[in-house]
Amino acid sequence: MATFGTLSDRLTETLRNLRTKGKLTAADVDGTVREIRRALLDADVALPVVKEFTAKVRERALGDEVNRALNPAQQVVQIVNDELVGILGGQQRRLQMAKTAPTVIMLAGLQGSGKTTFAGKLAKMLEKDGHTPLLVACDLQRPNAVNQLQVVAERAGAAVYAPEPGNGIGDPVRVARDGVEVARRQQHDVVIIDTAGRLGVDAELMKQASDIRRATDPDEVLFVIDAMIGQDAVNTAKAFQDGVDFTGVVLSKLDGDARGGAALSVASVTGRPIIFASTGEGLEDVEPFHPDRMASRILDLGDILTLIEQAQQAFDEAEAMKVAEKLATEQFTLEDFLEQMQQLKKMGSMKKMLGMLPGMGSMKQQLEDFDEREIDRTEAIIRSMTPGERRNPKVLNGSRRLRIARGSGMTVTDVNQLVQRFDQAAKMMKTVARGGVPSIPGMGPVPGSGRPGASSKRGKQPKAKGSRSGNPAKRAAENAGIAATTTPTGSGFGLGGAGQPSAEDLAELQRMLGKG
Repeated sequence: MATFGTLSDRLTETLRNLRTKGKLTAADVDGTVREIRRALLDADVALPVVKEFTAKVRERALGDEVNRALNPAQQVVQIVNDELVGILGGQQRRLQMAKTAPTVIMLAGLQGSGKTTFAGKLAKMLEKDGHTPLLVACDLQRPNAVNQLQVVAERAGAAVYAPEPGNGIGDPVRVARDGVEVARRQQHDVVIIDTAGRLGVDAELMKQASDIRRATDPDEVLFVIDAMIGQDAVNTAKAFQDGVDFTGVVLSKLDGDARGGAALSVASVTGRPIIFASTGEGLEDVEPFHPDRMASRILDLGDILTLIEQAQQAFDEAEAMKVAEKLATEQFTLEDFLEQMQQLKKMGSMKKMLGMLPGMGSMKQQLEDFDEREIDRTEAIIRSMTPGERRNPKVLNGSRRLRIARGSGMTVTDVNQLVQRFDQAAKMMKTVARGGVPSIPGMGPVPGSGRPGASSKRGKQPKAKGSRSGNPAKRAAENAGIAATTTPTGSGFGLGGAGQPSAEDLAELQRMLGKG
């Protein structure tokens, strides 16, 4: 995951150096704090925030909680994680909805920060929660800004109020006021006001934004800021806070591998919480901001909770129960496999999902090389089969495989490999369906499996703890979460390394999903 990639690399490398220390001296702590300070400053984190952060880390690292710890290095990692959560805002803060509809949300920020795109993302997110948002086009300065909002609204399936053509024509304050009235009459329960930005902060920008705020009395004023703009993030945030004030922050463009540390300073400097994080160009690429989860991602500790939530949203529980029954009774077919892949695609990018696993920060190149189109190729092969062939792959003789290869634009070798991988996947998923943990080449054996590397002790093996959910994907994610909290991860700084997926693991996963 590219989010704060440079900062993440520096911090994880610094903390990894503590791994071999059985006991930490004052010199060890000072050296670590010094490297953390350099990493934060190089990432453009504001100097006052860096000073406060490192002072707290040093004080706690030299305190009794570390001296008494069985694993001092791991305790320091926990301290750094806690303090990162603090500068990111502490607790998650959700949107404040009005008691009487409509809820008015005003977006503010510089030109190019991503306000218009975020307006569409927010509308789509709110629609999923049962709301009926109305987008109001109040950016009447930037060329084609109104047209862009209309296009975004159409893609999001949301209504838009755009009575003026823009391009310097129209009164944005009147449009904003009228937009709220239109929403009230047409029973839209949320109004999202897209305001104009400038290339830099100026008096005209602030006056217009302030006038719109007074005219509409919004329930939320969200300051959208580009996570890649460096130290200007803090200065811009202060200017908007003084000129307009805002109730929350949206970090955009977190998918870029930039230093981005200045964006981390905004919550501490302004005292306003980060509410959303935008992680891509797609309308689905936005998520509520969780300070604790972002801190874990920065320290390469993974984000299993978000992964589980995405699985819950993408997979149908009733359908998953049927699949679980088929797996347990060995009736799982290529048709079921195709349906599961289609639901998997609903969760979003495989790279992003894999990036949420602990220890994956050290495998950026392997993740970058991961070809997500293999799922599409696998889908093409399966769709080229007849229903009977999908239900019973054993009937696939040479002529059938040649026909399927031609129909899907693939080769006979690709078809052969898919059938082999399906057999392997069915066995693995059957293990998961029965509450076990599958054995993946390169990731070690299933406890008690009797395979090479398994426990050599004879007798009854202790029963493995695991999720009992009827949803295979949810169960697999929850089992991964249990493993992440009960076994060492691969983050490399005092947390062990046995659980880190290897390059072979990613290669095997890609072969499971498509062409090897």
